[in-house]
Amino acid sequence: MAVYRIVELGDQVLREKARPVPEINKNILKLLDNLADTMYAAKGVGLAAPQIGISKRVIVVDAGEGLLELVNPEIIGSRGEDIAVEGCLSIPGVAGEVKRAEQVEVKGLDRAGKVVKVRANGLLARALQHEIDHLDGILFIDKAIRFIDSKES
Repeated sequence: MAVYRIVELGDQVLREKARPVPEINKNILKLLDNLADTMYAAKGVGLAAPQIGISKRVIVVDAGEGLLELVNPEIIGSRGEDIAVEGCLSIPGVAGEVKRAEQVEVKGLDRAGKVVKVRANGLLARALQHEIDHLDGILFIDKAIRFIDSKES
């Protein structure tokens, strides 16, 4: 499909609450494809629509287990806590330790419009939380406990 320019810190869309998607149509399917293409081209683990300048509640994640596409995702449960280093395609060159839930359950719509629930832990859980934060205008730097020198990460 297409690889988009990833917007960076300072672009207002990254601080806005993204709009819910009322229906899955050909434009949303194209958006899912373009998000995946852009994420893979940037060698990322996840990408949210606001990161390509589109204020819609749509994310893609691939933590090594295959592509996960979610429309209107929400965290419906969480357990434990984990601190790990994160970065963000919209904030190049910055890394920081972020405390997140160790396990999450996320509900959203797949590309066919069916409700799906995903139980995740490890990197997938972290990536889902990171991308869903983007939909609410929250960046990892807002939650970082400590920033890491780029030579350490």
